[in-house]
Amino acid sequence: MAADPKLTSVGKPKIGGGVFRAPAGTTLPTDASTALGADFVNMGYVSDDGVVNSKTRENTEVNAWGGDKVRDLQTKKTDTFQMTFIEARNTEVLKAVHGNDNVTEANDMITIRENSAELDRAVWVIDEIMNDGYIKRTVIPDGKVTEVGDVTHKDDELLGYQVTISAYPFTDYGGDTHREFIEEE
Repeated sequence: MAADPKLTSVGKPKIGGGVFRAPAGTTLPTDASTALGADFVNMGYVSDDGVVNSKTRENTEVNAWGGDKVRDLQTKKTDTFQMTFIEARNTEVLKAVHGNDNVTEANDMITIRENSAELDRAVWVIDEIMNDGYIKRTVIPDGKVTEVGDVTHKDDELLGYQVTISAYPFTDYGGDTHREFIEEE
């Protein structure tokens, strides 16, 4: 197959938001185009850094007698997604960052409790528009916010929550940590 510049693409969020979250156990989408179910909530704007998917494989080098390298044994594989949510008053973002039970909204006031409670595992979906009429959907069937970056409070920078979502092997996916679907719109 010859190189084809038409196969290159950028990934932009779908209009109205590109990142969605649903409770663990929610029915998973199986393509890029079917509308998401009502349990999926829009996480709002993500910073212009976009979404970064890091796939890390750690290996242990095995050497033969005499020092020749004969094999690498994979000892660890991680799959994470990093993004910065910039809607600082979006209660769904706040629940992902602080825990579902730690965020309440009543009488036009949001209350956030900060504590050491374990954060909730969830289903995450990232929807993108690619070039030339294609769309892409990334489905993380079992993901959890495992890191929250520093939150900077200053008058010339948006409040934002940089999160790292760890994707775990999912039994119904045959142990896959996420799946990607690309199709014509």
